[in-house]
Amino acid sequence: MKTPLPLSLLLPIVAMMAVIGVSNVAVQHAINDWLTWGAFTYPLAFLVTDLTNRAWGPGRARAVAYVGFPFGMGLSIVLAVAADIPLWEGVRVALASGFAFICAQLFDIALFHRLRRSLWWRAPLVSSLSASALDTAIFFSAAFALTGLPWVTWALGDFGIKVGMAAVLLIPFRLLMPWIVPSLYSDPQPQASR
Repeated sequence: MKTPLPLSLLLPIVAMMAVIGVSNVAVQHAINDWLTWGAFTYPLAFLVTDLTNRAWGPGRARAVAYVGFPFGMGLSIVLAVAADIPLWEGVRVALASGFAFICAQLFDIALFHRLRRSLWWRAPLVSSLSASALDTAIFFSAAFALTGLPWVTWALGDFGIKVGMAAVLLIPFRLLMPWIVPSLYSDPQPQASR
């Protein structure tokens, strides 16, 4: 018998769903020939995964990815329709996003776990950068190849922003860790006085 997901994973799952849904709509709105708005929102998915992985380990981080991604894909389609994006475009982007997302998230989780005992910043930075490269390659080729849109330049611009965001998101990662995993950051017990 499988045990239900702990209530503590509700916030990461909801956060993951929101990031996926918003990012899949945002990626369909270009800023210029090099960027879409999704480049700024999607890296938050790696922050959610890495915080979950640090707090509860890779098994729970995978659970957040597995539960968050189908709901995020569904939300993406609903948001695309609400934003007057043609249904097929919304579905195509949601499917490409889903495949890229699950591949990149599982890679991020495995790499983060492998690096978790190194310096505090190494696991989230290296895993996010590596998984972002995989995600970008899969997503942009699957979502926009043969559409006539400048997807190669979008992919390059997207990855450039993801590199910057991976560095910037180290700040909330570090600030949230004492709150999420207080046992790692609490002061040792004082020695009993004689």
